Amino acid sequence: MPFTPFHLGPASSLDLAFNRFLNLTAFVIAGIIIDIEPFAVLFFNLNYPLHGFFHSFLGSSIVAVVMAFLITGFSKGIRQITAFIRIKQNFSKRAIWLASFSGAYLHILLDAPLYTDIRPFYPLGGNPFYGLIGASAIYILCAALLLAGVFVYLHKIKNSTLS
Repeated sequence: MPFTPFHLGPASSLDLAFNRFLNLTAFVIAGIIIDIEPFAVLFFNLNYPLHGFFHSFLGSSIVAVVMAFLITGFSKGIRQITAFIRIKQNFSKRAIWLASFSGAYLHILLDAPLYTDIRPFYPLGGNPFYGLIGASAIYILCAALLLAGVFVYLHKIKNSTLS
């Protein structure tokens, strides 16, 4: 993904559609926070792959575990924020953990077809997903899913079924 916000489309639409089973906050943050890695590489001019360890299933699993603990620990404050924007979430530990891993792995699956430097099965080398799906198809899918997520959100607000 050239821009982290593209990850919002799949995260928002999938989670809003399945929020009975997933925690939106965990899903979205786990799916976006992984891009701190390429940001740090660019910002600090590091001699490190743009998409390194955290763009692997092993690295993103670590991110997912940390996110699950953080979201669980801060769930009271997160509930207040999401209640303000009228999104009720499932704050069960299962929903938080499932969403954390789903968001992190979805990030890897969206980026892996685009970049040669991603090693999704680290420590194994190579990227078997590279080129399987064209970049424009992934960008269009992400943009379409963002629109779908907005419509699902608006529909749920209108019908007061954000739960």
